[in-house]
Amino acid sequence: MPRIDFYVLPDAKDNGRALLVCRLVDKAYALGHTVYILAASEAQATALDDLLWTFRQDSFIPHERYPLAGAETSPVLIGTALPPDVKARVLINYTDGAPEGFEQYERVVEVVDQHPDVLAKSRERFRQYRERGYTPETHKL
Repeated sequence: MPRIDFYVLPDAKDNGRALLVCRLVDKAYALGHTVYILAASEAQATALDDLLWTFRQDSFIPHERYPLAGAETSPVLIGTALPPDVKARVLINYTDGAPEGFEQYERVVEVVDQHPDVLAKSRERFRQYRERGYTPETHKL
């Protein structure tokens, strides 16, 4: 049963959630965890891909887009659908809904800011997780 964590930013700055995703990936990678970032769109996945290279000067996070071009896999993958053939430890959900198949991960991370739409959709996901028997934790940043 996965642990589900909601990380809540105190504001709604442009790119705030994307930068938080990068910080959380950086931390998970430093701890040796494999990560799958579920993006809501190809444009969002591309933006995260680019941001992971540049968000911090002293950081290097090997990552690639899913589906993979070759046989090698990186410890961090970014895609728009949950892959049936990839086993990552941490799922970072950067979409508006609770993804089907999230149960295969040890941890599910949700990133939230104070934008009204983001808050409303995150509350709905929180409720969905609770209805399925999970006890999500909230971390106010």
